Amino acid sequence: MVMIANLQYGWTLFVGPIDQKYQWGRAAIQVAFTLFVLTETWLVPIEGYLIDKFGPRIMISCSGVLVAIAWVLNSVADSLLLLYIGAAIGGIGAGVIYGGSVGNALKWFPDRRGLAAGLTAAGFGAGSALTVIPIANMIQSQGYEAAFLWFGLGQGLVVVLVALLLRAPEPGEVAVPSAPTVQQTRRDYSPGEVLKTPVFWVMYAMFVMVGSGGLMAVAQLAPIATDFNVGTVPVSLLGVTLPALTFALTIDRVLNGICRPFFGWVSDHIGRENTMFGAFLVEGIGIYALLLFASSPVFFVILSGLVFFAWGEIYSLFPATCTDIYGRKFATTNYGMLYTAKGTAALLVPLANVLTVATGSWHAVFYVSAVLNIVAAAMALLVLKPMRSRAIAQAAAPATVGSRQ
Repeated sequence: MVMIANLQYGWTLFVGPIDQKYQWGRAAIQVAFTLFVLTETWLVPIEGYLIDKFGPRIMISCSGVLVAIAWVLNSVADSLLLLYIGAAIGGIGAGVIYGGSVGNALKWFPDRRGLAAGLTAAGFGAGSALTVIPIANMIQSQGYEAAFLWFGLGQGLVVVLVALLLRAPEPGEVAVPSAPTVQQTRRDYSPGEVLKTPVFWVMYAMFVMVGSGGLMAVAQLAPIATDFNVGTVPVSLLGVTLPALTFALTIDRVLNGICRPFFGWVSDHIGRENTMFGAFLVEGIGIYALLLFASSPVFFVILSGLVFFAWGEIYSLFPATCTDIYGRKFATTNYGMLYTAKGTAALLVPLANVLTVATGSWHAVFYVSAVLNIVAAAMALLVLKPMRSRAIAQAAAPATVGSRQ
């Protein structure tokens, strides 16, 4: 997971140098990133099915090769078409690695499912933190082509080697806890059955609402900093002094990783929906407060950190909840279907620009983002929690009848 983090979070370092060399325009170059996100999310259900069928070892090893090929192609791409092809190949490889890694964690640790999914997802959320500076230095000293080539080969090789250590648990090897803190089904749902259950679509809607709401707010950080003239103002916190906007974006990398295992761990102890309610509510309030107090550089940094911290937990809470409801056997495939909500949310983010143009201000974007999160928080307790309880009870009912007979 750490080895594929740069494919998403390190991409921004390459856009400028590519544009300087070929003058394709940033918008055209960023189409490659959109293709990466779409292939990385929308193909996960198919990839998850293959992982559940053939195991994570062979699928993730092959995807390490794809990841290497993607960045090697980027290093020699002299046309937008080749750049787009590289992005699509990278997205396919990253999707297999992401889905397979999270799916395997969900299968191995049923009693700590939230924490396990969160720790695994944290590798993707914060995995680029240590390599951002080396990549930036190599781009500056040797060119972006060399950074693509050598980091691509290195990342791909590590994925291949580590994947050789992966395996899914054998039937009966991992027992479902007899008295889990959170309800877990004793039945394994097939992907087709999952799509027919209303609770899946409730989770999907919530995932899109929180995902798009957070992305919309995050995308407007720079305009807010500019509008309130705080972006370049130095801020000193915890012995570190940085310009406010740089500080806020740096905190994003750290808190985006920390929040995933933290909220996953909390959900293992107090329940998934209770944790969702608290996290989504904090996110909504944080987004609104950021709008109100953005004129203060210190508050701008603190509140943006709060927004980032309460946002990334969707990548631990939703996979854990999905597997709690639908079982371990098809965990990778079933969460893969839910994970496509990230791609749907990404497609909705450009609507923020339309809303900004229509209203003449980005304030409306923040209002919408805050409301989406608060509505999702309410849905967690009032809609998802009772629906999930009923779904698990219904799944257990036939087994109970059978045992009595």
